[in-house]
Amino acid sequence: MEPKNIPQGRLYKDLAYLFELVTPREDYAEEAAQWLAILCGKLGPGKHNILELGVGAGHNVSYLTDDFEVTAADASEEMLKLCRNVNPGVELHMGDMRDIRLHKQFDAVLIHDAIVYMLSQDDLARVFATAARHLKPGGIFITGPDYYRDTFSGPRVEYFTRSDSARELTYIEYVYDPDPSDTTMEIIFTFFIREKGQLRIEHDRHITGLFPRASWIKLMEKAGFAVEPKIITSAGVPHELLVGTLRGN
Repeated sequence: MEPKNIPQGRLYKDLAYLFELVTPREDYAEEAAQWLAILCGKLGPGKHNILELGVGAGHNVSYLTDDFEVTAADASEEMLKLCRNVNPGVELHMGDMRDIRLHKQFDAVLIHDAIVYMLSQDDLARVFATAARHLKPGGIFITGPDYYRDTFSGPRVEYFTRSDSARELTYIEYVYDPDPSDTTMEIIFTFFIREKGQLRIEHDRHITGLFPRASWIKLMEKAGFAVEPKIITSAGVPHELLVGTLRGN
């Protein structure tokens, strides 16, 4: 049975004001430089036009705006507001990456970590079809799965404390797979927020997708892409990107 899509959590809604502390822009610099190198190597010289789907707060793409003409889309109004603050010159659209249609073709389409919210193979197929629909023949599609079913081992826990002029945040993230027989996993967030001498504790729960690596590649190929895996690093940890080149019509 295919999993139902579950409305995503509070970090993209009422807790979006914490996003800059949870995932600061500077954390994206190392990885974005490698996305940039891949794009420049594939597209060649010139200021090409690119589209990012699921742009979130726009941190990754903010490192690409000097080199490309950027258009971006996201399904969260709160995330688009954050993205606009970081990328005032970027053309923004609201929409679901599975079915948004901008009636324009680009030299490249990017999907960063928002791809994790696809919960079924049908979701992935629809996203890859969206990417293909927005690309010129020979265009480049790049996405980066956080985890593969083949290699995921959990539970995993991450935590840290950060602060800004208004608040201190202690963040705990718990990642686990409650049912290895399906295509989903869960991420539980706990936020300890200290503001004006008061402590508040908030919780959030996200359901994300978990698929075999072969499924990603097979579905991208079915959508018309020749797929080339690329290993990059983030905080010194190796991570795989899937780079697709759209075959001609």
